[in-house]
Amino acid sequence: MSEEQTEKSETAGAVVRRLGPAAVLGAVWLFAPAIGGFVLLFNMKPASEWLNAHQEIGPLIYVAIFIVTAGFGFLPTYAQAVLGGFAFGWWGVPAALAGFAGASCIGRLIATSVSGDRVEQEINRNRKAMAVREALIGHGFWKALGMVTLVRIPPNSPFALTNGVLSTTGVGWVPYVIGTALGMLPRTAAAVYIGMQVQDWSSGVPKPKWMLIAGIVLTVIAIIVIGTIANKAIHKVTGGSNGESAKDPSP
Repeated sequence: MSEEQTEKSETAGAVVRRLGPAAVLGAVWLFAPAIGGFVLLFNMKPASEWLNAHQEIGPLIYVAIFIVTAGFGFLPTYAQAVLGGFAFGWWGVPAALAGFAGASCIGRLIATSVSGDRVEQEINRNRKAMAVREALIGHGFWKALGMVTLVRIPPNSPFALTNGVLSTTGVGWVPYVIGTALGMLPRTAAAVYIGMQVQDWSSGVPKPKWMLIAGIVLTVIAIIVIGTIANKAIHKVTGGSNGESAKDPSP
């Protein structure tokens, strides 16, 4: 390993150590929903039957469970939205969105409580990181709302992990919640529609090719837009140089 590679590795390790519990929470929220998804996968039929047996309060139970499980990062949102479509038809859309909104609030409270100001301090250590954050979410309500919506739109965007990132980097509560609802609406409606087409759960949770392709396309678009804005911010703060930061001219 070259000296430069060693330095980068040490820097990454130092960042993880400084982030402490925030880094651990991020790792948990990256992998836990996948594990929970398998559990839900094998229990879709009894779960849907149980909700259908409580039709009068079924949607409220669904929303409450959705808020807790998604908020704590236990289950993936796609499978839960499909379940909502199967159990409640198109009423699964507002029910799932209510679950998303509530879960995002719980996720934010957890993330900010666990991480404290560690992420904020880490961003403030680096001029480039500060410039990128300012460019993405630092120009008022509408800019922050647009960024949150954009991040939430791709169907394969990890909900719990995204909660942590958005919550600890300075996004305000209002654009955070509204942007979550707006960005999640298309993928929620698609998942609910898929759930409405399910006859039984013997083949597992359906995920058609068109949704996978749409997820890839939307993810690429989000990366390009965010990457372009970030690169412009970095270019501005470095004065177009390839170094870590622009150097002041000698007097």
